[in-house]
Amino acid sequence: MNRKDKNYHQYIAILKEELVPAGGCTEPIAIAYTAAVARKILGKMPEHMEVYASGNLIKNAKSVYIPNGGDLRGVDAAAVLGVIGGNPDRELEVLLDMPPDKVEETRLLLEKNFCKVSVLENSEALHLVVCLYAEGEKTEVELKNAHLHIVRIEKGGKLLFCSKDDEGNEDGLTDHDCLSVEKIYDFANTCCLEDISEVLEKQIACNRKIAEEGLKNSWGINVGKLYYKNGRFLQAYAAAASDARMSGCNMPVVIVSGSGNQGATASLPVILFAEEKGIGHERLLRALVLSNLITIHLKSGIGRLSAYCGAVCAATGSGCAMTYLDGGSLEQIEQTITNSIGTSSGMVCDGAKPSCAAKIATSLEGAIMAYELAMRHQAFLPGEGIIMDSVEKTIGAVGCMASEGMYETDRVILDLMTK
Repeated sequence: MNRKDKNYHQYIAILKEELVPAGGCTEPIAIAYTAAVARKILGKMPEHMEVYASGNLIKNAKSVYIPNGGDLRGVDAAAVLGVIGGNPDRELEVLLDMPPDKVEETRLLLEKNFCKVSVLENSEALHLVVCLYAEGEKTEVELKNAHLHIVRIEKGGKLLFCSKDDEGNEDGLTDHDCLSVEKIYDFANTCCLEDISEVLEKQIACNRKIAEEGLKNSWGINVGKLYYKNGRFLQAYAAAASDARMSGCNMPVVIVSGSGNQGATASLPVILFAEEKGIGHERLLRALVLSNLITIHLKSGIGRLSAYCGAVCAATGSGCAMTYLDGGSLEQIEQTITNSIGTSSGMVCDGAKPSCAAKIATSLEGAIMAYELAMRHQAFLPGEGIIMDSVEKTIGAVGCMASEGMYETDRVILDLMTK
């Protein structure tokens, strides 16, 4: 694929939009970011605030620790931290330079019921409205469908901003319909790395750093350390990164498809695999292009947030990159996808929390098996379960199962978590 191809520039845009740094789990950080934007628009400290959040946002903010937030968790804590100490100019790193004294101030405000949280019924999976009140004036900021996609800002009853995407994209991002496994493989092999190397190098540096932190110190229940002790380094590094970030580590992760856990899973095993095999840096970068885009492609039909664990998609991307680095063909990469999602699809997402590290390790077990089978030209056959007669149809089937079939599962999970 050359630079004159329309898809080439779309793929570059997708990678640059999706591979961005985030400090902390992206759902509470999106809440903090929206609240920080609202505070900036209001121009003063509010007297009280209201947050209306979709069920999936509540699910993913309920149990995860917030960076620079001590032991604080939940939608209300993320929102208040964003208001009193967030820097909206840093976007998904909104809380990383927050003064330490803001934690106690947040705690006191929470005790005074400064922030009221309500569920947005029948809304998009990723949907948030933050309302701040001061001196009889109301400022309202609405975010929808992507973690930084603010669609409306109102102050004092006046509309200050309303999103109008010329291409009709609901999340404000480049359309992902251009993605296919065959085109991704072509792009990974032929793209000019100078067009995308900056974000890939940042992914390598950031994600490796937080993984090493997870292996060095005690975070969560130390899933990464367990795998490292047993010599399973591909799983260890990805799980250790999740151990740290799910437990409040303030180091950023370069995310994929809106998720830091997916960003770690799609990159760290590939980096370690290349090192173990003695593979050169250029080939590693191309493998990361493949892994990231396969992850994004698999996740596109599922949605940003759902009852389907996104670690499965990211682990599959890593498995494909292993096949690629081991000299596998396009057919074997397709077989890796079939084997991986044919095995691990259906792992549920019950919110962001320390056990995500174990789900990452489990997903990678399946992806490594999928790669090893594919390198032997062995793959599950069409008609076996949800395996269809082409890899694209199989990916579509998984997306349908996750977005439509698991809709009720998502509702039941949220109901169980909130009760």
